[in-house]
Amino acid sequence: MKINTLLSMFAPKDVKFLPMLAETASILAQSSIYLQELFTSEDKERRDELCRLIKAEEVKGDIVTGSIIRELNNTFITPFDREDVHALADIMDDVIDVINRCAQKVLLYQPHAFPMHTASLVEIIKKGSDEILNAANELSNMKKTDFRLRAHCKEIKRLEEEADAVYEEAIMCLFKEEKSTVELIKLKEIIQELEKAVNKINSTGKVITTILVKYA
Repeated sequence: MKINTLLSMFAPKDVKFLPMLAETASILAQSSIYLQELFTSEDKERRDELCRLIKAEEVKGDIVTGSIIRELNNTFITPFDREDVHALADIMDDVIDVINRCAQKVLLYQPHAFPMHTASLVEIIKKGSDEILNAANELSNMKKTDFRLRAHCKEIKRLEEEADAVYEEAIMCLFKEEKSTVELIKLKEIIQELEKAVNKINSTGKVITTILVKYA
């Protein structure tokens, strides 16, 4: 038996990471709320403001993720493997980063209008982010909430499969209906970033599933 594993059976686990992970998940969920409004608002000034708000959330996420990494370097006993704490913090931060890239491309490109499929994709991102937040809040009592945690991960996977179909249809419709080459390029990049956000959310679900397999 590894020394760290043996000691972890008797030493109290430092649980400060759990609220920090939940805080990152909360920042992610707020970012997705702003993103959904960004793609449904028709007011240019509000859109610009939402892009700034999303950027502010991204900065918050970086700060919390940095704090988690520093604490990992200074803490011997963690609530689960430090590699898993690091992986979960890192992948949630990646989702926030991609959401910010979506917003910044909207701010940079200023497309004339969004295809209807973007609303479906941002709704999926919002739902997936909520599932991550709910899961993160249940990690502190994983043995009692493993059924709900597995349900959150299963729903995240279902949402990713739904997004795949929406993405394919969005790209096909874009090339079929958009007459302006410039607008087509802008919108294609934005839609691709939205799809990347969904994929990162799905990756987050996989990390949570890995933690469940080890500890629940």
